Amino acid sequence: MRVVSLFSGAGGLDLGFLQEGHELIWANENYKDAFDTYHKNLGDHIVFGDIRDIPSSEIPECDIVIGGFPCQGFSIANAKRSEKDSRNRLYLEFPRVIRDKKPKYFLAENVKGLVSLCKGKVLEMIVGDFVRAGYHIKHKVLDAANYGVPQHRERIIFIGIRKDLHEEIEFPEPTHSDPSLSASFQKKPWVSVGEALYNIPEPDDAPTLPNHTYSKYKLRFNNYLGHRRVDPNRPSPTITARGDDRGGVVVIHHPSNKRRMSARELAIVQSFPIDYAFCGCRSSVYRQVANAVPYLMAKALASIFPKT
Repeated sequence: MRVVSLFSGAGGLDLGFLQEGHELIWANENYKDAFDTYHKNLGDHIVFGDIRDIPSSEIPECDIVIGGFPCQGFSIANAKRSEKDSRNRLYLEFPRVIRDKKPKYFLAENVKGLVSLCKGKVLEMIVGDFVRAGYHIKHKVLDAANYGVPQHRERIIFIGIRKDLHEEIEFPEPTHSDPSLSASFQKKPWVSVGEALYNIPEPDDAPTLPNHTYSKYKLRFNNYLGHRRVDPNRPSPTITARGDDRGGVVVIHHPSNKRRMSARELAIVQSFPIDYAFCGCRSSVYRQVANAVPYLMAKALASIFPKT
């Protein structure tokens, strides 16, 4: 199916749809480093600019619209989160595009914290906007670890089906589960962060591996975000993008607990292919990786949509 991508970032969600056989025909990103990363890896169909300045007439006709609208204002990590946060209003561009282009389906992603934001009022507001745009809506919180990603990353996924289609699309069945549970024998065990990074050499021993540099910030172990001991035998904690364009980002420990992860290692924990190269300085790459939808989870989500 012909796919339009909004808030495309570095391309994790789009890569999953591409690998599942869908056709990426148009994408948009307003962060230059992420735009460059996407263009380098996925093609020149991406347009640079603020989606608020792009009229719907300039977006091609499509079958599916996908995207993870900006989530900083929605995140639990943001103690001042509010439905009045200007960053939260960007989501209105998503219903604007689907209302104007009328694709058969859409898929949107956001942080789990959206579910409880303002006692559920924000979730109710967003679902209402999608319904008024002409779609039946399903939403569910999924954990990326249940789809082979070596990371616990819970995100709310919205699926929209145009009302005139009278179709049902179900969320993908998990392929992995907690190996300690008795019912998990029917699924593959979670992929641990230690297993995912087992064959990755130390940064000093692999100078040609793209983006394999890391923050030398001194490790601390005080149980705050970015200062927690990582269990190499379990999926990684959630990769986060805390920080801004002017400063550093919060980066979790390597499973050895002797240094922080490199940007390449974080990309592997997000299940990006090892040759997926990122543009920009190390802090920018950390941020691009942390904001992405894990590729393997994206691939599972892409598989639920018809190919024709």
